[in-house]
Amino acid sequence: MTRPITAGVDGTQESLAALDWAAREAVRRELPLRVVHAWHYAEALATADRDTQHGWVSEGLRESVRAVSGRHPELQVDVDLLEGGVAEALTDAAAKSELLVLGSRGHGAVMGFLLGSVGRQVIAETARPVVLVRAGDQPAAEAAGRDVVVGQHGGPEDSAAALRFAFETAALRGATVRAVRAWTLPPVFAYSPGSLKLLDEAGGLEPYEKQALADALRPWRERFPQVPVAEHVEMGSAGQVLLSVAGRAQLMVVGRRARRSAVGARIGSVAHGVLHHAECPVAVVPHE
Repeated sequence: MTRPITAGVDGTQESLAALDWAAREAVRRELPLRVVHAWHYAEALATADRDTQHGWVSEGLRESVRAVSGRHPELQVDVDLLEGGVAEALTDAAAKSELLVLGSRGHGAVMGFLLGSVGRQVIAETARPVVLVRAGDQPAAEAAGRDVVVGQHGGPEDSAAALRFAFETAALRGATVRAVRAWTLPPVFAYSPGSLKLLDEAGGLEPYEKQALADALRPWRERFPQVPVAEHVEMGSAGQVLLSVAGRAQLMVVGRRARRSAVGARIGSVAHGVLHHAECPVAVVPHE
């Protein structure tokens, strides 16, 4: 079954930028585009009944789709106007998609489809990648060939899904993958005798981290030999190191392992920080 690329649209400038990004990506991947708008009847608008409100939303959605179809006449576009909970509708749509694309305000409170707990729930609960796009996003960064930046941590399997997504995307765009691995000085007791032996054989912490990144990249270099790769290993927090190279990125890719707490779904501090501060689109890819 062919999975579409799905864009969530709610009329904000952020979501319209997300729709444009999703359309370009769908053309690159030769996939259909699905446009989803979730709404509910606002009883507070006493002057407009359900049918009237539905008509307003439908017309706005049609206008957005007409603009995208005009720019990409070869693109198959399907439209769904769904009534009900936003988070539930988007999570369900993501499950049937190659990836879900949403608008993001960043820098503090997010808006539109990512208002409050909705965004955290959608990102944390879907098993598909979610791409967040700012209102000012333009295709110029893609045309300029900026890097696809991806964060890598742990062993080869820990970031496999994020690396796969980054290499696939870079191959389609003719871009370089810039793989970033951050490291810090842990307490000595964190190392087992076996790991200390490996560190000694590697010549120290930094060479050890560089070797770990090289090992994680090896299978993806072999699978995508046409994709140039730049390796970036730096001491510091993962979020800060990723953001330090975001200025040269057309897309930032981070993995996430969803966690739940008493206050709801959590997507991890690295993904959270990058989503709020990176100017480029950010893809959050769930671990396999």
